[in-house]
Amino acid sequence: MTKPRILVTAAAGKTGAATALQLLAKGYPVRALVRRADARSESLRRAGAEVFVGSLEDIVDLRAALRDVTRAYFCPPLEPGTLRRATLFAAVAHEAKLEVVVALSQWLADPLHPAVHAREKWLSEQVFAWATGFDVVRINPGWFADNYLAALEPSAQFGLMALPLGDGLNAPPSNEDIARVIVAVLVDPRPHVGKIYRPTGPRLLDPPAIAATFGKVLGRRVKYQDAPLYLFLKVARSLGLSDFVISQLCSFLEDYRRNSFGVGAPTGVVRALTGSDPEDFELIVRRSIAASPLTQRTWTAKWRAVLQLARALVTPLPRVDRIEKQLGNPQLTHAALAADSPTWRQSHGVWT
Repeated sequence: MTKPRILVTAAAGKTGAATALQLLAKGYPVRALVRRADARSESLRRAGAEVFVGSLEDIVDLRAALRDVTRAYFCPPLEPGTLRRATLFAAVAHEAKLEVVVALSQWLADPLHPAVHAREKWLSEQVFAWATGFDVVRINPGWFADNYLAALEPSAQFGLMALPLGDGLNAPPSNEDIARVIVAVLVDPRPHVGKIYRPTGPRLLDPPAIAATFGKVLGRRVKYQDAPLYLFLKVARSLGLSDFVISQLCSFLEDYRRNSFGVGAPTGVVRALTGSDPEDFELIVRRSIAASPLTQRTWTAKWRAVLQLARALVTPLPRVDRIEKQLGNPQLTHAALAADSPTWRQSHGVWT
């Protein structure tokens, strides 16, 4: 029996690459939509994917990417234009008569959220709900395990994990486990049509426990320090994060501190859909440390970390209010973090 061709968007990204590779391992023909040809797209090509270079903003590209495709994974980037991309994709998916679209949304998505990305994720959910001609399954992960790995270098070199997380809890999912849930739906979509799934890790962790895990794997004591937000913003700017990402992270981190990512976690989604337990955070860290040269305890690595810290300290503080104004992000009179939004609390209290 011929297996259906599946389009994976953002196929060079965190969940996209893992989804494409897992589908290929199961023998499915995969068309991998990427923004540029590079080493990451070449690795997908070598694995057997049909690589298509194009844009989620271009209807000509989307029509070509969806030609002869039956199912698709839609994963928009953390950039301005989330709603525009979702609307265009839904329109072309309708034209192409897709069977199902698996859409990556966000745990904080809400019409009142101060982060425009979270609001546009919520609006994108409505667009897919209204769209006709194809079925939709939503994946709503929270704070990825991958996000903590930005603290690997200072943890290894200084024994310090300084992040503005407060006492917030999270059950961090791996990119691979999120992809396993996506693949399970794409392979057999019928039982999942119209459902919303939130993959998580196996247990809730507070920031000191995350730091302790780093320490266990690195073989040294690692202390968690609740860093001030302004210092985090300086580090983010020094590392080259875009103004848009910086502005959105401010609100996301405030929700983290308010324990929004701890709500309803952990879930049994990964085991229920894949038959296997989700990856433990320690396993994720071990895999990442094994692949990262930043954690080697050498004088060269130490000096690199010292120079990066010095660069962050002299980097001008990003003014989020100015960034929001320059980007033209609408400001809401009734904006509320997820933790304070009655619509968010009500809907998330009943989700899986």
